Amino acid sequence: MELRSVEELMDLLYACRGAALAPAGPGRRVDAHEHALRTAALLRRRRPADKELQVAGLVQGIGQLLGPGPGTGPAERAADAVRPLLGARVARLVRAAAADGPDEDAAALRQAAEEALTDGSDAGVLEDWRTLLGLLAARDSRLGAVD
Repeated sequence: MELRSVEELMDLLYACRGAALAPAGPGRRVDAHEHALRTAALLRRRRPADKELQVAGLVQGIGQLLGPGPGTGPAERAADAVRPLLGARVARLVRAAAADGPDEDAAALRQAAEEALTDGSDAGVLEDWRTLLGLLAARDSRLGAVD
């Protein structure tokens, strides 16, 4: 599945409400919607200038809601889905965060995602991200989402 509009992405992110994050760990249930908001909020505080990293934190969990693809895991499905809309870097970060590679930005994303599992701070609401998602989508449509 490829996401072609901010509305499609917002609908998918809203669909994460009530979905348990997998894997959440033994005896832990983490709401995927809240986890996405907390991850993005942590990245916004730590790296305020890196909007693509923040958005990667917001969208990294959508792969579990997308239908299974041949030979792909949730991170690959999420990356493939957001690439046409949000661009190559966001897709690369989403994909790289699932692997334990040396990429500094992916490591920051993994760390924020891990901390968001137990972070109880207010992460705001999804609508807070609509404008930024629209800006990234508009920019990438002008650039042709080239690597």
